[in-house]
Amino acid sequence: MFDIAGRLFLITGSSRGLGYAMARGFTERGAMVVINGISPDRVAKSTEELRARGGKAYGYSFDVTEESAVDKAVELIETEVGPIDVLVNNAGIHRRAPLEEMSIADWREVIETNLTAAFTVSKLVARRMIRRRKGKIINITSINAEMARPSLGNYCAAKAGLKMLTKSMAAEWGRYGINVNAIGPGYFITDMTEKLVKDPEFDAWVRGEVPLGRWGRPEELIGTAVFLASDASSYVHGHTIYVDGGWQASL
Repeated sequence: MFDIAGRLFLITGSSRGLGYAMARGFTERGAMVVINGISPDRVAKSTEELRARGGKAYGYSFDVTEESAVDKAVELIETEVGPIDVLVNNAGIHRRAPLEEMSIADWREVIETNLTAAFTVSKLVARRMIRRRKGKIINITSINAEMARPSLGNYCAAKAGLKMLTKSMAAEWGRYGINVNAIGPGYFITDMTEKLVKDPEFDAWVRGEVPLGRWGRPEELIGTAVFLASDASSYVHGHTIYVDGGWQASL
């Protein structure tokens, strides 16, 4: 039930961080992955690293916020590599500021990258999945879809929107055999959170709030991702699975 060998994954924002960790986990289980990012050099480097480990990886650099670029890339991937079996919408950014000081540019950039891009990529991939009457879409939300933190208003709004977009996709596309769910990570050690991990006060706060008493490791997201990408989750539809070390389980 958990076999994903031979399936082709498109993972947005996967040249580093949690996206790269998932890509590595998928290739180690026999899947093929398309590495995506905005930097051609970083995409090429990450793709080569996976290949060096014996993985089947392909690199396509494109901006997920540009619909025409996404459309072209998806067409190229399906022509040059094969039909996309699983889409993982992972691309995301932070632009921190108190709400009263946040620029409209920072608000829009986070909403466009973390929410609108997931809609755009999903729409263009789903059109092809609909014709094939099968497919999997996994959206990467966040614990901040449920709980807010100061200075992250744009990020929280985008991730909460993505949670409901997941439900909308499930409601509309399930009839075509497309299985849609989401993963909501808690605080993980990545290059995006490196400064926070090294901040003694913030690090202590995270460890104190998480019942497991520590940050998540990127590889700890792989199991949930494999489950949602495999036939084991064929009747799990429209849900968000939070991988947060128990954060939401206690006050």
